[in-house]
Amino acid sequence: MQQLQDLRVSRIITLTSPRALKEKLPVTEHIADTVCQARHEIEEILTGKDSRMLVIVGPCSIHDIKAARDYGSRLVALRKELESEFCIIMRVYFEKPRTTIGWKGFINDPHLNDTYDIEHGLYHARKLLIGLNEMGLPAATEFLDPISPQYVADLISWAAIGARTIESQTHRQMASGLSMPVGFKNATDGRLQVAIDAIRSAMHQHSFLGIDQEGQSSVITTKGNPFGHLVLRGGSSRPNYDAESIAIAEKQLHKADLTGHLLVDCSHANSGKKFGNQLKVWNDILAQKAAGNNSIVGVMIESNICSGNQPFPVNPGTLKYGLSITDECVSWEETEKMLREGAAFMKERGAQG
Repeated sequence: MQQLQDLRVSRIITLTSPRALKEKLPVTEHIADTVCQARHEIEEILTGKDSRMLVIVGPCSIHDIKAARDYGSRLVALRKELESEFCIIMRVYFEKPRTTIGWKGFINDPHLNDTYDIEHGLYHARKLLIGLNEMGLPAATEFLDPISPQYVADLISWAAIGARTIESQTHRQMASGLSMPVGFKNATDGRLQVAIDAIRSAMHQHSFLGIDQEGQSSVITTKGNPFGHLVLRGGSSRPNYDAESIAIAEKQLHKADLTGHLLVDCSHANSGKKFGNQLKVWNDILAQKAAGNNSIVGVMIESNICSGNQPFPVNPGTLKYGLSITDECVSWEETEKMLREGAAFMKERGAQG
């Protein structure tokens, strides 16, 4: 008989089950408290019960675990210092969507050499999240592969569905079962309606194929996620962080019977992928807040130890420490300045208001 399947598959490797990995790297009570408290704070911000701003800040992508820990140790101190004005969550992105081809992120290719040692990637991704939460620093990530959440979602306080996947039924179903608030980015061309449709879809119950904690194929039935929200990241034609764009987004959200609260991404198309422009977006958001805008409840900032980015792929041993290999990031010094000045601005505004 002719072979009918796996004609274009070169190998299949069985992975450790989610349960087995969690037994190797378990959650402590302190870690659970960090995750649960952060999720609660984010929910309170999204519903208007907490007037602070949510700040999702950190590297565009994680490629060096040592540098990520270093960044996290700096950020946790700043989180504590500015907690009266901001709820700071570290951006810890392990998966990268590719427009065509390219490095798919730490979980897929942790050695940066196309060996796709996913077992190693999952282990060290979880280990990093354990360490960050242990130090009291909650984490945010984008979920791209529908299987990876089973390995790390218990350590995530905020999740994103990216601009390239918001039209995917698979991702909308996945989001409906996630235990944390989920931000849906507008489409890469700038359209908002696809993200709004995704938010509404994820609010409802779904049943779909997935895996359980043992790694077995299963039917997953969800309850729906009530904390989906819009993230404005700009589009191919123009940015969408300005007051006019925010008003348009508010109108579309209200038309769909959704809360008008949203986040603005200071990077990506809103900055033209130039790290220096993130400050311009940040300052515009602060000005809108000063003018009385209550819809913008949070921001995303791409930040790393060093500013800019570096070419990749190259020999991993030649990479500069603390410098992004994907999108450009603002430096740690610039991040501190932005957030401290922003917190002072927010505090002064609160005192006057």
